[in-house]
Parts: sequence; C-alpha cells; structure tokens
Amino acid sequence: MALVNGMHKLASRLQQFRSGSPLSFRLLAYILLFSSAFTLLASGFQIYSDFRKGISAIEERMLVVETSYASSLSRSLWALDQKLLEIQMEGILSLPDIVQLRLSIAPNSEIVMGDVPNDVETRVHTFELVHNGEESFKLGEMTITASLDQIYTNVQQTVVVVLTTQFLKTFFVSILIVWIFQYFVTRHLSSMANYAREFSLSNLDQPLTLDRPDTDLNRIDELSQVTEAINQMRERLRDDLQKQSLDAAKINKLSKAIQQSPSSVIICDRQWRIEFVNQKFTQLTGYDAESMIGKHPGMLTEDPFLQRENRQLWQAIQLQVQRVGVWQGESNSVRKNGERFWEQLIVTPIKDSDSHVTNYLILGEDISIRKRYEQQLLRQANYDILTGLPNRMLALDRLKLALAQAQRESSLVGVMFLDLDNFKHINDTMGHDAGDSLLIEAARRISSALRGTSTVARLGGDEFLVVLPGLQGDDAAAQVAERILQTFAPPFNLNHQEVFVSTSIGIAIYPTDSDNSGTLLQHADAAMYQAKNKGKSAYERFAPEMKEVSHERLQIESRMRRALELNEFELYYQPIVETSSGKICGAEALLRWNNPTMGMVMPDKFIPLAEETGLIIPIGEWVLNQACRSAVRWEQASGLKHGISVNVSPRQFRDPGFVDAVMHALQSSGLPAHRLELEITERLILDNSIETSEILSRLDREGVRLSVDDFGTGYSALSYLKSYPFDTLKIDKSFVQDVNAKQEDASLVRAIINMAHSLGLKVIAEGVEDEAQTDFLNEEHCDYSQGYYYSRPMPELDYEDWLRTSQRAQV
Repeated sequence: MALVNGMHKLASRLQQFRSGSPLSFRLLAYILLFSSAFTLLASGFQIYSDFRKGISAIEERMLVVETSYASSLSRSLWALDQKLLEIQMEGILSLPDIVQLRLSIAPNSEIVMGDVPNDVETRVHTFELVHNGEESFKLGEMTITASLDQIYTNVQQTVVVVLTTQFLKTFFVSILIVWIFQYFVTRHLSSMANYAREFSLSNLDQPLTLDRPDTDLNRIDELSQVTEAINQMRERLRDDLQKQSLDAAKINKLSKAIQQSPSSVIICDRQWRIEFVNQKFTQLTGYDAESMIGKHPGMLTEDPFLQRENRQLWQAIQLQVQRVGVWQGESNSVRKNGERFWEQLIVTPIKDSDSHVTNYLILGEDISIRKRYEQQLLRQANYDILTGLPNRMLALDRLKLALAQAQRESSLVGVMFLDLDNFKHINDTMGHDAGDSLLIEAARRISSALRGTSTVARLGGDEFLVVLPGLQGDDAAAQVAERILQTFAPPFNLNHQEVFVSTSIGIAIYPTDSDNSGTLLQHADAAMYQAKNKGKSAYERFAPEMKEVSHERLQIESRMRRALELNEFELYYQPIVETSSGKICGAEALLRWNNPTMGMVMPDKFIPLAEETGLIIPIGEWVLNQACRSAVRWEQASGLKHGISVNVSPRQFRDPGFVDAVMHALQSSGLPAHRLELEITERLILDNSIETSEILSRLDREGVRLSVDDFGTGYSALSYLKSYPFDTLKIDKSFVQDVNAKQEDASLVRAIINMAHSLGLKVIAEGVEDEAQTDFLNEEHCDYSQGYYYSRPMPELDYEDWLRTSQRAQV
C-alpha cells in the first residue's frame, strides 16, 4: 500500500511538473530517452566485449593446455603410464571452465574424464598426441570441452550492474541538467512569457529585465539577445506609435484645415466624380455635402442653359489639367438659390508616390467683393480720390488721344499746367484738412471755367493739368487761362476764415511748341514757373528761352543733391549788436552755396527748391552742427560768449527728428543750449497744432531760445505770441528801411517794439543800414539791431578775424 501511495504521489508530481514546466519535462524525457538508448547501446558493447573476452580466455586456456600438456601427455601415453596420464588429465580438468577431457588412444581405446552439463553452451578444442623419435607416431588425440556457463553468469551480473548504475547516473545527470536548464533558461523564458502577457501600449516605457547577474557572458548569450530584441521591438513599437500619433495628429490637423478652410474645397475621383466637399463649399453654394457625392462639379445646377455653359468650361478645364497639370481662372458660378457669384478656381491633380493621378483637387474662393473692389480700384487708378478729377495716368491718355485727333483734323491742342500759389503756406499754417478743402474747391473752380470737351486733371499735390482739344487759335488757350484766373479772384472759405489763393498757369500749344505729349508737359511746366517768377496769379505762354530756365532749375536740383557730400555749402555770419551800446551779443548763421560751376548761389534761389524736394532737412542739420561748432571755436579764440541764431524752415521744423537733431548739435559741439537761438517763421506759429506746441515746448524746456523771424510779413496773429514760449521777435527789414521816410512804417515799428516788450519779448531789428535808423531804434528802445550798418555777412574765418579786431566785439 505504501508503495502504491508513493507511486501515486510520484505520478502526481510528474503530472504537475509536466503541466508547470512542459519544456523542462520534455527536455527531461528526451534526455532520459536518448541517454537510456545510449546507455543500452554502450552497455551492450561493453557486455559483448566482456563476453568475447571470456570466450577468448577459455580458448586461450585450451591453447595453453595444448602447448603445456601435449608433450607430457604424449610421453605418458608412449610409456603406457596410465596413472601418470590420469593425474595429468585431472590437473587439466581442474582448470577453470574445463568440464570434460576425452583422450582417444589408437587404435580404439578412449579415456573420458568429467561430464558435459546439459543445456550448457561449450567450447571444444582437439589436438593430437605424437611421439617424436626416430620416427613420429600418432598416439591419439585429446579433446577438451570447456563450459560457457560461468561466462553467461558473469554477463548476467554485469548486465544488471551496468544497467542499474547507468540508469541511476543518467537519471541524476538528467535531473541536474533539467535543474540547470530550468535555472538558467526556463525561468527566464517564463519571465519573458509573463512580460509578453502583461505587455500593452500603456506600459511601453517598462523594459524587459531578467533576474540574473549582469556579466560579460550573460550580455552576449542567446537570452540576452532575445531580451535585447524584445526591448528593441518595444522601442520600435513606441517610436512607431509616436510617429503614428504624430501622423494621426497631422492628418487630423490637415483634415480640419481642409474642412475649416476659408476656401471652398472639392475632391473628385479620377472620373471627376465628387468624393468630398468642405463646409465652406456648402456655405458658399448652399448645397449640402451628401447630395454632392458622385456628381460632376460642373453639373450642380439644374438649369439646362447653365449646364451647357458649364460643360464647355469644364471640358476646357479637364483638358488643360491633363496637359499642363493645373488650371486657374475665374468662373461665374451659381448658388443653389440661383444667385450668381464670381469664383476664383484652382484645379490641380493629386498624385501618389509613383506620380499617378488618384484624385483631383478644386479650390474655390468667392471673389464677388474683390470684383467690386476691382471696379473701384479701376476708378481709383484713373481718378484722383480727393477731387474726383482724372489723375495723371488718365490725363496723359486723354492728351495722347487729343493729339492724335488734332493730327487727323489739323487742329490745335492746348496744354495748361496750373500750380496754386502759396498752397504750402496754407497747408503749414491752417493744416492739411484746410489744404484738402482748398484743392477740392480749386478743382471745382477750374472745371467751371472749361467747356465740355476739355479735361482737367490733378497731377498731384497742388498741380493741375488742363487739356484743351480742338483749339482754332493760340489766343483760345489764353482766354481759358483768363477765365480760370477770374474764378480764383473770390476768397476761399477755409475753417470759417476767408483766404485769397491764386494760381500760376503755364501754356503750351500743339503742334506749335511740340508734337509729343511729354515735351508739351515740360514746356507747360516751364511756362508755369515763369508765371510764378513774374509775381504769381498770372499765366505765361511757353517761349523757347524758358527751356533754359527750366533746365537751370533741373541742374540746380541735381547739383544740390550732391552739394552736401562735396562740401560745397558754407556758412556766412552777420553780427547782432546791442542797439544802445553797439556791442556784439550774437550772430546769425546764413547759408550760402558755392558751386564750382554755377559760382555763389544765393539762398533765395536754392532754399525754396530744397524745401520742395526735402533736401532742406539734411542741409538744416548740417547748418545746426556747423553753427554750434563755430560759436564754440570763437569763444576759444576770443573769449566772447555770444549766441548764435539759426533759421529753421517749416519743413525742417515738422521733421520728426528735428528736436533730436538740435540736441545732437548742442551735445556734439559742447555749446550751452541758452546760446542757441532758433529763428522760426511767423507762418509756423499760426498753425495752432498740438505738434507745433509740443516741439516749441520741448525746445524751451531744453533751454534753447526761440525767435519769431520776419514778424509782420505774414498773417500776424498777436494772440499766438503769448501761447508759445518765444524769447525774441525780429522786425522784418521791409519795415525798418523806411522808418525815417514813412510815418506809417515808423508807427508800425514803434508799435511792434512796445507790444513785444509788453509780452516780455526782446526785439531785433533787421536791415539796419545807416546811423539814422540806429538812432530811431535806440530812441524806441529796440533791444538789438542787425544789418549792413554794423557788418555784412562774412565767412567763418573772416568773421573770426572781425571779432578780434572790431571794437564792437571787445568784452
């Protein structure tokens, strides 16, 4: 019973081992099977070898008997010594495994000793007994029978021992091998299996690790290779998932971009059947997405006429897409409700990686608003926005048409170039809104003086062009110019203020003055400048000598642009003295231009042009820097700390960097701010703007002195003097020169001095040329004087010498 229970437990454990470690169980079974087979084979060879050794020992023993006993037996038999013969035979029979001796004696006798057992395998050996004398006689023969029973018994014992020891050895070695295999391999395979069972996308960051030492051998064996391969697979899977996630996000983003695109998107298959439309398409056309699937993009409407029209269009589109690869154009499409709209279309194929067309992409955009804007832009491109008149482009086209018509009809064409007088002054003093109002009213007045076939255009700024086609004589253009000048006679009402503005007109006649439009315009422009030079509010007909004036003006502008870098400008200085004592207290810097070709160019010839072109800004900065440095050098040379006055043009004053330029000039030269005085024209202070006030206030805070230049020549508004931080008021020389000859000028100068003093301002009188004028100014308590009576303007070096020698400059 105990044996049965033990066998049952062993079978149960084997079954558990088989189910728990099938690989180890199979390994054990194979080891036992093959080991047993090998053991049996090896044992069989060993047993057979032992058996053959026993047989060989018996046969060798019988041979030894023959060699050892044959001679003695032959002598005993020859001597017929039976007792000795029996003794010898008993000795042989006592040998191991010898069971029977049979001695056959010639002729017919036989001696037998021993018995042969039944059912026992034997070996027989026979040898002759011979007497060797003078003659050899055969005495008989001996037959030895040996039993193999002992050999078989030994073989049986050997089989039992060998099989038992080999089985036990094989079994224990197998158990050891299985344990080693299970420890070094199977348990790690189980770990890999458990890792694989628990492996999921949520734990990709957890690598597979085996519970074994980290040695060099372990790092290169098969388990390590499998572990590394699994971890690499995990890394690749994680990378692939990340890439897949990024690709999915890209696809999702692209899908949303297409779906939410501000452009209409249609995707068709290779047969131009719609597969997809986005939200914008449904919003744009009114068709829902489901009803569009499978339709042709050109056959959406049910109107037969529109279908025929669209069929022709889409045949051309498909043909061009096949040939060129893209079609782009505008289409007058129809919404579901029948409303027509303009659509910008781009049709292009979608190709796979092998460049095979798989789909077609159609992008659409509603350009109805743009179409309306294009019409507006077309008008804006040909008409001036402010005045509504034709612009330069349209005016030149009409001029060319008028010249072509005049050539066919042999008639005349008049070209008039108009420029408003003092427009810049209005803009600077009253603001740009007033300037725009003035341009609109001027355009209306010019148009009112023309007949229906004439064209008036605004070229830009305050310049206008009038084209007079079909003239019968040269005087006709002059009559039109007279009518235009008459329309400018009444005042303009700007910002509730009456302002008188005139215009200067230049006239050129086709074909008398030129036969092409460009030259006619140049000639009319030259004539207009001649009219301005005559005193404005006038017209001039082009004359050949005007070309020289126009050419000179162009040359002055061209050379002036390089004059600064070529160091052609220089400053002259005129002293300002204290009227009561005659002592110098400052100097005014006056700009001159010494050109190698034109010689000394006076300011009234190039300063207006510099303001018009904007060159006055860099020139003005240069003047500021040079004047401040000169004042510092004079102080170092003579010890006289007097001020320096610099004129500021309106355009320079309004430059955003003007104040910074003034401060830079003071800082770079080292001149104290209170010794610099900026002379600002009267028309600037009449522009009661925030910018003007801020600039003047900032300069005053920095310590720079401010002066009103040429007071009394503009639209004087005395109330503005107390609104701005001015320090000095300069009386224009036109009032000073006749103070002793005209009582009204004397009264006006006296009033200006008293008014300035009452406002706390100092007064400088310009243009003092004789002693009588000085006496009058001294009597009226004018603070400072300036003019030829004291000194003419001098270059810097001459002025420095004058400071050293003149009594007026003595400290």
